[in-house]
Amino acid sequence: MKRIVVFCGSSLGFNPVYKETAIELGNYFVNNNIGLVYGGGKIGMMGIISDTILSKNGDVIGVIPKLLEKEEVVHAGVEEMIVCKNMSERKVIMSKLVNGYITLPGGFGTLDELFEALTLNQLHIEQKPVGLLNVNGFFDATLLQLDKMVAEGYLKQTNRNMLLVGNTVEELLSKMNTYKAPKINHVINKVVS
Repeated sequence: MKRIVVFCGSSLGFNPVYKETAIELGNYFVNNNIGLVYGGGKIGMMGIISDTILSKNGDVIGVIPKLLEKEEVVHAGVEEMIVCKNMSERKVIMSKLVNGYITLPGGFGTLDELFEALTLNQLHIEQKPVGLLNVNGFFDATLLQLDKMVAEGYLKQTNRNMLLVGNTVEELLSKMNTYKAPKINHVINKVVS
């Protein structure tokens, strides 16, 4: 993979393990010549991973909506900053630039981006690996919810399996590098009469 989007929070959270993981992921990208595409911010997890990669002359592209392009939010050190109209356009631009997605801890926006990437794969609009770095069990409850959706008939197991989960950077990237997209089934919902 040449470029990966990283979805993550605009805050650091309370546990320093999240910051440490963002640094570890940034170093992995640099050491493996993987470019970062991200939300363009200089704060929180976004700032940590971009600063880590930029400090080692790695490839970073920021994509930020005009409404967030405030001096205190946008990362001035990122040379390639794409300013777009809104959050929806941001996700489209990001998807065109990358070979895969990784999600680190974050809030509503992070989950929105994760589920949009999964939905694009579910609908066969894209066939890219979507990874979740489950640092410190941060996403355990989210994963339980997905399993409940399968058990209750709202999510197919094959679609649930599209979400690659790793507890470490190495484990997750290994899964992403060997990902095989499921075969395309053109029937999304089969109606039986």
